[in-house]
Amino acid sequence: MAPENKLDKKKMVVVEGSYAVAHAAKVCRPNVISAYPITPQTHIVEDLSQFMADGEIPNCEYINVESEFSALSALVGASAAGARCYSATTSQGLELMHEVLFNVSGMRLPVVMTIVNRAVSAPISIWNDHQDAISQRDTGWLQLYAENTQEISDMTAQAYKISEDKDILMPSMVCMDGFILSHVYEPVVLLEQDLTDEFLPKYEPEYVLDPKRPLSFGAFADPNYYTEFRYLQEQAMQRALKKIEDVANEFYDVYGRYYGGLIDEYRTDDAEIIIMAMGSIIGTIKDVIDKLRDRNVKVGLLKVRSFRPFPAAAIKNALKDAKVVVVLDKNISLGLNEGALFTETKSSLYNTKLNMPIVGYMIGHGGRDIKVDLIEKIIDEAQEVIKTGITIESQFTDVKEELL
Repeated sequence: MAPENKLDKKKMVVVEGSYAVAHAAKVCRPNVISAYPITPQTHIVEDLSQFMADGEIPNCEYINVESEFSALSALVGASAAGARCYSATTSQGLELMHEVLFNVSGMRLPVVMTIVNRAVSAPISIWNDHQDAISQRDTGWLQLYAENTQEISDMTAQAYKISEDKDILMPSMVCMDGFILSHVYEPVVLLEQDLTDEFLPKYEPEYVLDPKRPLSFGAFADPNYYTEFRYLQEQAMQRALKKIEDVANEFYDVYGRYYGGLIDEYRTDDAEIIIMAMGSIIGTIKDVIDKLRDRNVKVGLLKVRSFRPFPAAAIKNALKDAKVVVVLDKNISLGLNEGALFTETKSSLYNTKLNMPIVGYMIGHGGRDIKVDLIEKIIDEAQEVIKTGITIESQFTDVKEELL
């Protein structure tokens, strides 16, 4: 059973989600911040620049750059030189970083970056879905998805502790839904500096650029060596599975707050229908589950916090007693007509003894509202799947036929 959250209401303050993230980054004591403003991430870097101007982040350099590509490129050098580094971006800015994302991961640089999830152009959309981060799933970055403002704040410190572990040394994307979380004002407990100093030790990298001890980062590797680099990255990802769980528990021990490790479950003990999802939609799903439980509908929720590394074993264990699994994705793999979480969940269950039906819904593209009645409709359809089997394996939801 998951630990009970201990939110001290006396410590709560009402702030914008972006401020909570900027404050979390500040108290993690970064040495270098480099970012380029882009909606809906802009308020994070505005707040950080104000902290810098007010002298609230000691021993830190804020690098002004001309693009997101430059922002992350600057952190390659800074991290290789031994600095704790932070950035934030979204959508087209993250896609512009694509080449450098591989460099950061391949050099095993534990950069932490907040991704304020936003739809990808074209057409231009500034609203939320998960296509931007999902499109970077194979670049070698951990991807953690937050349900609410409190979790995204707390997840920032956890990401540093995971990434900087000497057995991991992989960068992290800490993902929050654009506008839904970044621009909402709600009560949170901001990360306390004294507790964060206790939880997150000073960064002391083992490998740094130093003329007294020459090393190469990202050097040329011919076919005799390249495979082993990729193998070692994958091994680090696998070790991160346990580290993510351990750090979630360590965070609870220090702060008294817990959101799950790799996954979190809600009312799944006797659930016949289990819904899987990531991000802020979790809150809406919980409300629907509570409503339907009052009508004796046995439905539960599997919240996926870690998309990379993918927690296949934990997911298998959580789903083992379900009669049907419903996966909600705020993204699409074009040409496959499936969302990424759906595809990878099916893959993780293949060659196992679990053979319950799994259906996928692509939902909320470009920030379209995900309403309670739509979730209820999906659960109604899941009940039919239990009775008659799958008729449509994966589908878009809420398509406006008149616009086609």
